[in-house]
Amino acid sequence: MKFVALVVALGICALAPLAAEVQQPKNDPRIAFLAGGSRHADALLLAAFWQRMKELNYVEGKNIVAEYRFADGALERLPVFAAELVRLNVDVIVAPGSGVLAARQATEVIPIVQAFGDPVAWRFVANLARPGGNVTGLSTLVPELGAKQLELLKDAFPGVSRVAVLWWFGAKQPGADHNVLLLGHIKTAAAALRVTLQPLELHGVDDLDSAFAAIAEARANALIVLRNPITATHRARIADFAAKRRLPAIYTDREFVDSGGLMSYGVNVPDMWGRAAVYVDKILKGAKPGELPVEQPTNFELVINLKTAKGLGLTLPRSVLSRADEIIE
Repeated sequence: MKFVALVVALGICALAPLAAEVQQPKNDPRIAFLAGGSRHADALLLAAFWQRMKELNYVEGKNIVAEYRFADGALERLPVFAAELVRLNVDVIVAPGSGVLAARQATEVIPIVQAFGDPVAWRFVANLARPGGNVTGLSTLVPELGAKQLELLKDAFPGVSRVAVLWWFGAKQPGADHNVLLLGHIKTAAAALRVTLQPLELHGVDDLDSAFAAIAEARANALIVLRNPITATHRARIADFAAKRRLPAIYTDREFVDSGGLMSYGVNVPDMWGRAAVYVDKILKGAKPGELPVEQPTNFELVINLKTAKGLGLTLPRSVLSRADEIIE
């Protein structure tokens, strides 16, 4: 009996290393997404990110794990989500400006890649060339785009005289929010073009209905929609309002046009998220975020939805159509 027991014991000892090897979890890197919008609204951006990651030999669920935290416009949830991700000890956090703010307040150790926003104005980085700290990524700070959007709107529809602007003061720091900077340039352009502006600040989703009512009451005859967590999450609803009011509207990126908006001019946001994947790859391979220069946008596009224009009974001049990078018919 002692001999049998000894054989069994030796067998168990021999199998123990194999069992431990089988049960040991794979040491795949874990990244996280933290954003103020919704996962559904950002689906195109995530697709662009994962397509680039695939090109860099990462496949979600195979050799990399992802955590998703989207606030669906309820930005007060972001700090809670950021704390969760810190407890999970993820390797990298990918986020637009509002998400970066929450993540930066939660950790100064975990690398953060900003996919959209202005890391310098928000004081996430020391400078573009050498960020320092744990934040790097993409800057979309081009305040002049606001003026360009109004100019395009006026070129397309010369009769425009009163323009409503949906904007968001997310940073609550004077001069530190992208929407604030864009709005400043829009105001300057409006004075030169003799256009009356109706700026409507959004604090939350509930402000949309009151903003729509104010636009109708003031009889604005055009609309500019700046990108932020609220407008990005509810872009289809905003485009539907513009259609019902027969308002010519211009947006900051093509996702709004894909959702039925009339025209957009701005940074190619999916391209930015694809570039964010390159930063993630470098960080996972050992690069320090503080030593990775922040990139500025070089790809801008004008997209026009002719189907929407026809539905609104609007005709865009050839001079504007010829400048479009893409026309949706």
